[in-house]
Amino acid sequence: MWNGLIHRIGLSPKLMLGYAGVLVFMMGEGLEQGWLSPYLIGKGLTIQESALLFSVYGFAAAISAWFSGVLAEIFTARRVMLAGLLLFLLGSVCFLAWGLPSNNLAVMIPTYALRGLGYPLFAYGFLVWVAYEAPPERLGSAVGIFWFVYSGGLSVLGVLYSSVMLPYLGEIQTLWSALIFVVLGAMIALMLNRTPGQAEVGNKDKATLSYVLKGITIAFENPKIGLGGIVRTINTSAAYGFVVFMPMYMMDMGFSRTDWLQMYAALWTVNIIFNLIFGVISDGLGWRNVVMWFGCVGCAITTLMFYYAPYFFGPNYLLTVTAAGLFGACLAAFVPLSAIMPTLAPENKGAAMSVLNLGAGLSTFVGPAVVGLFIGSLGSSGVIWIFTGMYLFSGVLMKFVTLPKPTITSVKEHHQSLTV
Repeated sequence: MWNGLIHRIGLSPKLMLGYAGVLVFMMGEGLEQGWLSPYLIGKGLTIQESALLFSVYGFAAAISAWFSGVLAEIFTARRVMLAGLLLFLLGSVCFLAWGLPSNNLAVMIPTYALRGLGYPLFAYGFLVWVAYEAPPERLGSAVGIFWFVYSGGLSVLGVLYSSVMLPYLGEIQTLWSALIFVVLGAMIALMLNRTPGQAEVGNKDKATLSYVLKGITIAFENPKIGLGGIVRTINTSAAYGFVVFMPMYMMDMGFSRTDWLQMYAALWTVNIIFNLIFGVISDGLGWRNVVMWFGCVGCAITTLMFYYAPYFFGPNYLLTVTAAGLFGACLAAFVPLSAIMPTLAPENKGAAMSVLNLGAGLSTFVGPAVVGLFIGSLGSSGVIWIFTGMYLFSGVLMKFVTLPKPTITSVKEHHQSLTV
């Protein structure tokens, strides 16, 4: 049955094993996502200091994400993923042994940032692997599965694990236990997955500074790729911003920390389901149309719904969870960007994916940075409206990210655009 499903999807068993490894790895990476900020604030940090810590972490992740594409093309995805594992382990040990116990930003920021350098090399290195190995006609589905396992580990299984284990292990021991999942996931993806393929043949001829910088210059040489990178930055900025201030907001509205963690897990549970759904249906509806209407416009609407549901209706758990789920579903509609970007530069897929990965990394910086910069002057509602405006702006940008004519979905998008 499993082999039949793999055959129908059109992806190799090698990729499916890699997906499983990424799922487990990201579960370890995402353990603290829903509760670390309020925990640090409870230890004496201000909300602005917490936002600064997460912003620097996000900036480190953005730099690592940017390099992941071109480095995977030069040195192979496997080697880049292994480097990501080692950096993540080193950063985690430094943060947990010295950074977190010190409660001193001067120690916490560099050690947490070192941890942030690791996971993008592992996860986005594998995404480059997917871009090379997946059949072109199944690329939308293939990247949908990637974001399914990425979000499922990072923001669902990791958060659910924390909600269960925090009362028993406490915050510090729960963070230490993350290393078990990280190592196990890497073993599944790398140690058990040893069949060579196109993505594992490096190109040392490209090991030059000019090609490494191609991961930035291509955004100017091909402006559509640059616009796609901006849209990807906006995509999850709000979600990463939420973890800084929404736990406190929800508790002020009358919810408990457990309620918030369950809402956050529900958001990403719906998201991973729709990662698959939008990945598959975008191959038929058109990649750009799905991103523009379901993603950009949908997120603008559901961001407001998620914030204002408890504001107007009080601590109504069912209503707020529903709003969170709708936001998670719309976040998933950005999945086809991972198919659009390499299609826009078929001769430089690694560089194009580097721009996409840079955008994904920058979202972990931009979201907390928006909170840190504006929550003091505009309050939480002002921050929500900024995120809403960013989503609408990304919808305008997507109007200009048109696909080349030979692309499988471009003809469909041309016909559909006549009716939009």
